[in-house]
Amino acid sequence: MPTSPLRSVADHQRRIADLLGSLAPTPVPLTEARGLVLAEPVTAPESLPSFDNSAMDGYAVRAEDIADASPDSPVRLPVAADIPAGSPGGDLAPGTAHRIMTGAPLPRGADAVVEVELTDGGTDVVAITGAREAGSFIRSAGVDVAAGTTVLDAGAVIGPAQIGLLAALGVREVVVRPRPRVLVCSTGSELTEDPEPDAGQIRDSNSFMLAAAVEDAGAVAIRRLWAADDVPTFLGILDAELDAGVDLILTSGGVSAGAYEVVKDALGPRGVEFTKVAMQPGMPQGSGTYGDAAVVCLPGNPVSSLVSFEVFVRPALRASYGHPRPHRRVVRAALTEAVTSPAGKRQLRRGRLDPAAGTVEPWGPPGSGFLGWLAGADCLIDLPADVTSLDAGATVDVWDLTD
Repeated sequence: MPTSPLRSVADHQRRIADLLGSLAPTPVPLTEARGLVLAEPVTAPESLPSFDNSAMDGYAVRAEDIADASPDSPVRLPVAADIPAGSPGGDLAPGTAHRIMTGAPLPRGADAVVEVELTDGGTDVVAITGAREAGSFIRSAGVDVAAGTTVLDAGAVIGPAQIGLLAALGVREVVVRPRPRVLVCSTGSELTEDPEPDAGQIRDSNSFMLAAAVEDAGAVAIRRLWAADDVPTFLGILDAELDAGVDLILTSGGVSAGAYEVVKDALGPRGVEFTKVAMQPGMPQGSGTYGDAAVVCLPGNPVSSLVSFEVFVRPALRASYGHPRPHRRVVRAALTEAVTSPAGKRQLRRGRLDPAAGTVEPWGPPGSGFLGWLAGADCLIDLPADVTSLDAGATVDVWDLTD
């Protein structure tokens, strides 16, 4: 029987991206917006600052009243009022000063602030030993943000600085693309969470690893413990979580050609496509929909599973909530040693990047059974499908996993 041609990595990337698409915008409280992406621009409802205020601790004055002040001939003014931050500014009469704190409103009639270091700090009468021009040490209303201007564009990622700005402007809700909710489900009767596995069992690592990868991508992970190799049990888990609302079902294991492939047995008859991708590691893949959720089925080997996540799922998740940088940063680096790659397959090989030297060191064997080596890597070396060998010093694309 003829075998089906392998799907290219690029074609499978497009399929996964299309399955997830873009999530519909929704309003969220500012306290829940960190890391999300604005779906609509934000316009300043008021100016920032909203009133003229002092940029220094000192004295609010009329500049003309202290025009002749000098260290040898200080100008003495009566201190008519104290203006702490948070109090009304009041009115400044000619020939007087108001002691003022940083951030306090400038009194009407004042046009300069003299820093306390240029005075004797008097509370009844202050001696001022230097002149200041009008406007000195005053933060004018709107000098930072003018009311009605766009302060954040659609597509902006909301971080601490953006949250601070929105809070200062009184914005308490923003319209964003929400974090995708991802059900992470490891499968296999051989899996256990028991620290002391029985004979023939192995500890589940994939659900922990993939849930962490989902969260690192900015999505919400709902981690389920392993599902036994039983189709009704597996579908029951999926149905229960779909009722709670998920955007993506992410499984690992059960996608190969052997017996007891529960994911394939359960979802294949329900429209999920299982195929082979021209990639090492991570050739067997599945994708489709189940209910209202997208489905991505990754191989069960932990290295294949995480590399497949990096190649197919992470960029699609980030694109679904509008992140401006869905892909890992790619740099060019020179190999420190020769490598080989299987003909016709795009190899994503573990590596360690030395940015200062501009080199990348292949890290560990290329096989998919070396999780310890993967944990020590900080990048993936991307070897094209038409490459079977490269000498030391050859320049390659490198995916920076630390970015």
